[in-house]
Amino acid sequence: MLGRVFSIAGSALTAERLRLDLVAQNVANAETTRTPGGGPYRRRVPVFVPSPDGGVLVRAVVADPSPPRLKYDPSHPDAGPDGYVRMPNVDLAAEMVDLVAAARAYEMSAAVLAAAKMMVQKALEVSSR
Repeated sequence: MLGRVFSIAGSALTAERLRLDLVAQNVANAETTRTPGGGPYRRRVPVFVPSPDGGVLVRAVVADPSPPRLKYDPSHPDAGPDGYVRMPNVDLAAEMVDLVAAARAYEMSAAVLAAAKMMVQKALEVSSR
């Protein structure tokens, strides 16, 4: 039973850690207008699915399909003939919301692991008497 709790909480920690890493990448690239693949950076998001044991699995990391933001800056080296620069589809306010939500979820999963560990320790104390 507790092994399952450790597995579920551990999978949640792994998933939320990935989500935190992706938020950091998105924020770091919020102004990147030129990528090796061409065009502006595209926001990356995780796709989670439930695992058979009740935890969570990372199915994929995908590019957000929303269109790039357009910013008028004819002096920018990546500006088109109309003077607009195609900017990454990263919304810093939304990224901060994701950051807080992922951090809270990570903290909750860590608390579950700590509680389960304490239960195991107490059970061992009781059984050793």
